[in-house]
Amino acid sequence: MPSPGLQTTSDSIRSHDADHEKYADVNWDELEFGVVPTDYMYTMKCSKGDEFSQGHLTPYGNIELSPSAGVLNYGQGLFEGLKANRTEDGRFLLFRPEENALRMKMGAERMCMPSPSPQQFLDAVKQTVLANKRWVPPTGKGTLYLRPLLIGSGSVLGLGPAPEYTFLIFASPVGSYHKGRAALNLYVEDKLHRATPGGTGGVKSITNYSPVYLAQKQARAKGFSDVLFLDSLTGKNIEEITACNVFILKGNVISTPSIHGTVLPGITRKSIIDIARDFGYQVEERVIPVEDLLEADEAFCTGTAVVVTPIGAVTYQDKRVEYKTGKGALSHKLHETITGIQTGRLEDKKGWTMEIN
Repeated sequence: MPSPGLQTTSDSIRSHDADHEKYADVNWDELEFGVVPTDYMYTMKCSKGDEFSQGHLTPYGNIELSPSAGVLNYGQGLFEGLKANRTEDGRFLLFRPEENALRMKMGAERMCMPSPSPQQFLDAVKQTVLANKRWVPPTGKGTLYLRPLLIGSGSVLGLGPAPEYTFLIFASPVGSYHKGRAALNLYVEDKLHRATPGGTGGVKSITNYSPVYLAQKQARAKGFSDVLFLDSLTGKNIEEITACNVFILKGNVISTPSIHGTVLPGITRKSIIDIARDFGYQVEERVIPVEDLLEADEAFCTGTAVVVTPIGAVTYQDKRVEYKTGKGALSHKLHETITGIQTGRLEDKKGWTMEIN
């Protein structure tokens, strides 16, 4: 239930929606994974030592920050990613949004930031979707990607937490993250590392992502689609692809790197583990030597953006290995199952989806 302070804004948005067509003017067939400005975004502020209390919807647009903002100078920021799907009968569904709320709260504690309560997070997400509902693609054409941000927006010069924080959500309709690629061709990076023990690899800190750019750029220049990183301690075990979790299949056993501070606890990862076990597979969360990757029957990655994407091949040093892909692969079955639940095409027996109305 929105707070009384938001009622006027919400009423005006409902009126705005009534005056517009059901869908925004978008070529849904050509939709890619990129920023498409929508109608509204959500913002809420909080001073250091206080709690977030009331936010509001505003027209999508630029935000103003001091050049001395904590996020600009010291990278004090987190983000989340989740999607709203339109069902065939016109409903809007979120997939496990409470998990995003809890993960942001966990990350905020690591980054010395206040965070919205899970209920505030969910209310903000719902309002953002409803305000931008004409941007939710038709079923099968894409999804409305939601990007919640928590940043140190207050001015600070000495090293330390910012005195003010901003929680912001913007939305963009998106298509496939790896559009046009049937499967990924990965390069196993053995010199640069994504995360270190004791660092922030296990939370969605904004500082985790730009360090992967160089390895990704170098790999793509060689014809690879993305990079798989090894652990920084031994350089012998697989951890993550640039922005998603990784799984391997050998026989009836599925393995994925365990969560131990350098691997992000992905929500899609967590869901796929449950689905795979329901299918009768044995799932192990463990340390995975790169040799196990090279001997696997299949490999795939998971994440909000990539959903479940098959890995067609990996190259480690001078060795290239190819994997089973296509409709007969486990990754295809997992993809069809989780997207079926997310879009309402399959029955949600686990209570993972949340309808927005």
